[in-house]
Amino acid sequence: THEGKTRGTKLVYNSNLKLYILPRWGDYPLRRVTSVEVEDWLKTLKHLAPGSRAKIRNLMSTIFRHAIRWGWIGQHENPIAFVRCSSRRARTPETLTAEEFRALFKVLRDRERALGIVCATTGLRISEVLGLKWEDIDFADKSMSVLRSYVDGAIGPCKSETSQQPVPLDEVAIEGLLAWKKVCPFGCDEDWVFASEALFGKRPMWPDSLRTKFLQPAARKAGITKQIGWHTFRHTYSTLLKDNGKDVKVVQELMRHANITTTMNIYTHA
Repeated sequence: THEGKTRGTKLVYNSNLKLYILPRWGDYPLRRVTSVEVEDWLKTLKHLAPGSRAKIRNLMSTIFRHAIRWGWIGQHENPIAFVRCSSRRARTPETLTAEEFRALFKVLRDRERALGIVCATTGLRISEVLGLKWEDIDFADKSMSVLRSYVDGAIGPCKSETSQQPVPLDEVAIEGLLAWKKVCPFGCDEDWVFASEALFGKRPMWPDSLRTKFLQPAARKAGITKQIGWHTFRHTYSTLLKDNGKDVKVVQELMRHANITTTMNIYTHA
């Protein structure tokens, strides 16, 4: 069931299988699993966010579809298809105002400021930003190619084929990247844009360290009380596009979502 999935998705699949699905259902024959029983079990996982419970449900459905494809059960014997499980967020993700952006960027250092500007003006996932090399950026054309992502210490493909479309860059992003290129220790075409000095430029920076050591302390210094992370910029980007009257199809393409439902239901909080 892992074929064609990104490294990040595979890690989530393996975690959900080991922690939740196999301990509860590992000894069950496929035909003994019922919709109501699975639905009641998911309700007991109250410590998980609704989205996490929905992912477990979807993974179980994938397993049953796999069994159907191999002829282990009949074509209409997927009980998970009738399991109701809401993925509605328990709370709306935080977004930043323009004033908060300006206050935050005033206190960020060169590297984190450039990283934040790219996230904020393109809506890229942090894994995609960290996967950038200088040769991916076309300063003359004001665009960049997003060819890879950096997840859990490994370089891999983007989340979807849609994610690999060229990304437009505005003047703010161009200026921020050029300013960082002048002072960064690894500025050759083949170098990572946000290379780790500790690893002598052989790998990008670790996103969790950047968030806890630099982004969040800078936010507190700027007087921002919201709990923010790198994904905050992506949520804010989508919401600001919607606030400014952009067509949802345009938002979908700029966010590089394969499915427009994702754009509507997850990222737009206007």
